[in-house]
Formats: sequence, C-alpha cells, structure tokens
Amino acid sequence: YDSLLSEFAALGFEYGYSVESQNTLVVWEAQFGDFANGAQIIIDNFIVAGEEKWGQTSGLVMLLPHGYEGQGPEHSSARLERYLAAAANANMTIAQPTTTAQYFHLLRAHAHNATRRPLIVMSPKYLLRARQARSRIAELSSGFFHEVLDDPSVSDKESSNIERIVLCTGKIAFEALDRRDARRAANLGGSHSAIIRLEQLYPWPEQGIDAVFQRYPKASEVVWLQDEPANMGSWSFVLERLVQRAGDTFKVRHVARAAAASPATGSHILHDLEVTHLLDEAIGASPDA
Repeated sequence: YDSLLSEFAALGFEYGYSVESQNTLVVWEAQFGDFANGAQIIIDNFIVAGEEKWGQTSGLVMLLPHGYEGQGPEHSSARLERYLAAAANANMTIAQPTTTAQYFHLLRAHAHNATRRPLIVMSPKYLLRARQARSRIAELSSGFFHEVLDDPSVSDKESSNIERIVLCTGKIAFEALDRRDARRAANLGGSHSAIIRLEQLYPWPEQGIDAVFQRYPKASEVVWLQDEPANMGSWSFVLERLVQRAGDTFKVRHVARAAAASPATGSHILHDLEVTHLLDEAIGASPDA
C-alpha cells in the first residue's frame, strides 16, 4: 500500500518478466489508454526497439482502453497513432478486435505464435457490453483470428451491387452498419455500401484487404472512416497504403473528426453530433434526420 503510482515502473517490470519467462502470457492493462504516457520511455526504448537493438524478444501484451463514447478525452486517448508511427520491420502487432471471439482468438494466437513480438491492443470499452460484439459459443470453441472482417450483411449475390467500400476499426463500424441498414430499409441511396472492419492494423493485412477489393468489383470509392480526429488515429498510417493499392482503381477519401489538440470533446451532446456528422459523410443522412 501507499505504493508509487508509476506506469514506467509497472510496465518496465512486465516487459522484463515477458523477456525472461518466454512461455508465459504477460499482459499489462492501462486503467485508461493515456496512462501509457507515463511509460513512454519503456515503450520507445524496449517494446518498440528491443529486438532490433539487442535481439531481445518479448511477447508482452499491452491492453489500452480506447473508445469514443462521449465520456471525455481521458477515455479516448490510447493514442493509436503513436504506435502506428513506431511500427516497422514487424516489430509488434497492433490490433483492435470488435467481437468477443476475435478478442479471444487474438490472444490465443499470440500466445501460441512461435514469433515473439509485443501485441498492442486498442481494447474495447463500449463493445465489452454491446450486443453486436457478442459471439456464439461455437465461434469461441473453434475458428481463428481474422485480420479483416467482411460485411456480414452482404451476400455473394449482392456483392456485385456494392459501389462504396467503407474501411474502419472499432465501435464506429457497428454504427456505420446500423446507418447503412436503416437507409437500406428506407430505400435511400447509400445502401450500396460494404462496411469492412480492419481488426489488425499492423502488420498491414494486405491479403485480407485485397480479398475485399476483389469481392466488390463494381465499387468505385474507398472511404476510411475513423472515430478519432483527422490528426490522430490511423488515417496518416493508412493513407499511403490505400493509395498505393487502390488509388488507380478507386477514389480514396477519409472521414474523421476535425483536427484537434484534445483527443475528444468533453460534451456528450457535441459527441453525438460529431458521430452523426461522421455517419452522414461516410454513409448518408439518417432516414430520421
């Protein structure tokens, strides 16, 4: 008791434990995503670069709570962009699972992977209790982690009618699916959109994304949709990769909150307005607008 509240010390200990105990699944969870800021030296000097500098491998898992739910900036500040900017040479895995089965299989695959590298998980918050994120028992007892999840509502027959591919990560995907389905039920434009979830951002799931592009041959537009402001999140990391792969075939654009100094607004009312605007731009206006 009365111990020093030092994420630097705690994460440094867990990193060292994961290096020494190679057969142990070592997991460190931040109370809030931004608590990792206090351990930035451990992250930059060891977790990101330990293998390249010293040949020192670690299978440490970092769970960073991250979600845009109108709870203020401290609940939305895992700073995904920092980890993506430090990702190179397969030095770590960065993921954002959206279902319980995906979460389980991600950790299971990581524990059994012969290649040891740190795993950074943008942990769900709202999705921990959301009905859309639930999985059947069979999905937990069998199967594997999918780096990319295709739109569950688009059949093979309907795939030839898709005109827009919306790529996203995390909770915003379920909100986009709800908006698209509402417009489809109301026979409004914009229903010809496929909502694709990138469950893993690094290493970049090139094969999974290629499979998505091939499944929708008539699509002419790719939209990157994110919860974070435009100067944060995945967009700066995703842009070059999407343009290189899809720039000659698709119109590529992004939808994000306006660039900001703070990760999120402290007003729940403003948060809801921002979500409405994101969905309007990416999918189309709500039938109830």
